[in-house]
Amino acid sequence: MCLSARLLVLLNQTFTISNSSGNLDSVSVSFKGLFCDLSVDGIGTCWPRSAAGELVSRPCPEQFNGIHYNTTNRVYRDCQSNGSWAPRGNYSQCTEIIRKSKVHYHVAVIINYLGHCISLGALLLAFTLFMRLRSIRCLRNIIHWNLISAFILRNATWFIVQLTMNPAVTESNQVWCRLVTAGYNYFHVTNFFWMFGEGCYLHTAVVLTYSTDKLRKWMFICIGWGIPFPIIVAWAFGKLYYDNEKCWFGKRAGVYTDYIYQGPMILVLLINFVFLFNIVRILMTKLRASTTSETIQYRKAVKATLVLLPLLGITYMLFFVNPGGEDEVSQIVFIYFNSILESFQGFFVSVFYCFLNSEVRSAVRKRWIRWQDRHSIRSRTVRATSLPTSPSRVSFHSIKQSSNL
Repeated sequence: MCLSARLLVLLNQTFTISNSSGNLDSVSVSFKGLFCDLSVDGIGTCWPRSAAGELVSRPCPEQFNGIHYNTTNRVYRDCQSNGSWAPRGNYSQCTEIIRKSKVHYHVAVIINYLGHCISLGALLLAFTLFMRLRSIRCLRNIIHWNLISAFILRNATWFIVQLTMNPAVTESNQVWCRLVTAGYNYFHVTNFFWMFGEGCYLHTAVVLTYSTDKLRKWMFICIGWGIPFPIIVAWAFGKLYYDNEKCWFGKRAGVYTDYIYQGPMILVLLINFVFLFNIVRILMTKLRASTTSETIQYRKAVKATLVLLPLLGITYMLFFVNPGGEDEVSQIVFIYFNSILESFQGFFVSVFYCFLNSEVRSAVRKRWIRWQDRHSIRSRTVRATSLPTSPSRVSFHSIKQSSNL
């Protein structure tokens, strides 16, 4: 580090050279006057030994706190007349890049909040529809309902994490913040296991020739809500004994406790992709000619899963391929792409499993028609009762008014 500056220091030392006659002359090279010594500031910029009263310039740092800067810009620092460096260097020319990087992160945060708000609103509406529309309750829609519930809880805990976690809290590593992290990870895992439940149901219905009558609701509840619980408990014990810091966010180098819950998530993703491959293969052959209402529903459910499962998988796998490194453009693209996919997952689930569900739409349409009929009947009844109904009474009043005249 600071190779050129070290050479200047060496020039201040005494060294010997050999002349042509073979005699050794001692030559002393030194700087005269006051000088600022070789120094490295808190940013990491190396300041060479310089004469007092000189304004020294150096390139902006290539990287600081994970943010990359344009090294063609310069940073300045005064070597004061008393031979000491100014307390701080002038990094004003580097602020544009700092501000530019911060803008992208701020926009990504806004996208995250906006996407989670939209997703939570859509999920709550979908949850309400499944709760109120009793006529469409079957095992397939109950699985959809539970998947939506898992996404609601995950989005809710995401907001709790964002609103409560800050550097002071993570450093304190209190029990409540570790429980919040554990809760968020639990609901994260339940999302994948309920998607696994969707895949199991479709695989049983399509590949195993409609043998869904053997399936029971409690089986899927055990898969979706039950299996993730011991996984998160095991992860929590691993964190407690091997990585008990920063509210269990992030991971210490060389410690792989997060794979206790990430491994099962990857496994169910891979199994679901195998399920989908089998389902599509059967749909392309056995169900192509079938046009019953049940097969139409299965086709639509398969299409929804074909869209959502890769979406969930791609979003999750992105965490393992964070570009990082020196390419700032790829970092920015990753930030935006990941923010959009991660935050709008709940919205996509609501759209494909509820709002585009033909059973839900048909039930809502019937409810709307019944409400309109009741409203129109009520209005006609009110209108009829407000009009006079006795002709004799009308004539009596008219006769009375005429006699008074």
